[in-house]
Amino acid sequence: MTLLRKHDSLPGEHSTDHRQETAQRLLDSSARLSYDPGLEIDWDAPLVDGKYGMTPEWCSLYGTDLWERMSEDQRITLTKHEAASIAGTGIWFEMILMQMLVRDLYRHDPATPYVQFGLTEIADECRHSIMFARSAQRYGIPSYRPKRWIRETGRLFKAVARGALAYGGTLFAEEILDMMQRDFMRDERVQPITRTVSHVHVVEESRHIRYAREETRRRSARLGRLERAWIRIHLGVSAYFVVTSLVNDQVYAAAGLDVAEARKAAQENRHYHDKLRQGTRRTVEFLDEVGLIGGPSTLLLRRAHVL
Repeated sequence: MTLLRKHDSLPGEHSTDHRQETAQRLLDSSARLSYDPGLEIDWDAPLVDGKYGMTPEWCSLYGTDLWERMSEDQRITLTKHEAASIAGTGIWFEMILMQMLVRDLYRHDPATPYVQFGLTEIADECRHSIMFARSAQRYGIPSYRPKRWIRETGRLFKAVARGALAYGGTLFAEEILDMMQRDFMRDERVQPITRTVSHVHVVEESRHIRYAREETRRRSARLGRLERAWIRIHLGVSAYFVVTSLVNDQVYAAAGLDVAEARKAAQENRHYHDKLRQGTRRTVEFLDEVGLIGGPSTLLLRRAHVL
């Protein structure tokens, strides 16, 4: 079920090593297939009784003894709040990404497709952030955000991250959301509003992922040994914060659960850890291929259940 007008299928991927050619193709794709969520999503459509806020298998408690003891209403409530928490983390990182992109593009010629697609991506991310916020509002859920000290640490990351670190760090946030939302948008057990928001994000984020991968590969090829080691460590830190911030502890209280018990169950939930590894697998394989995973950073990636 979708609340969108009919459009073409997802944009395809085309391989090229040339920055401007790739950017032009992405610009052409954006012209053919982009959404304005404010106009194209039916925000007034009623919620459907008995449907989850997201695919339950992605819930942090799915597969635990606690999940089995929960009522169906509690499960539905928890998935709505976890969907809102994931959206809040997405907004946080998209704001970081937009600032990093502006700083990078500032040095380049705005007449080039590379800069013009970068600006197009920033416009997309602005709409995505509003869309995520409105989806949580539609569920009647307050904004969930990462802990304050993590948000403040994010200020430091966006101030120092550039080149391969900026684009590589972006991939961890973009690709895990992409993997989740591909499941959400196809799952008929899930509320139509989540499925539609996921569809919009998957379509447009596929271009952003291509752009980030191209730039990560291009810029990592020029790294020296010390700079590569520095980037590996900071990539590990950023991935850890992104992945561990997806589920705010307060979602458990909203579902009527004991927060300490639920947090412990999630921390020990092998099913959820497997889903996290599944969601970040493509990113890990790609970053390993370009030499940006290794050394001490692997300890953090293992703690975040990315490796």
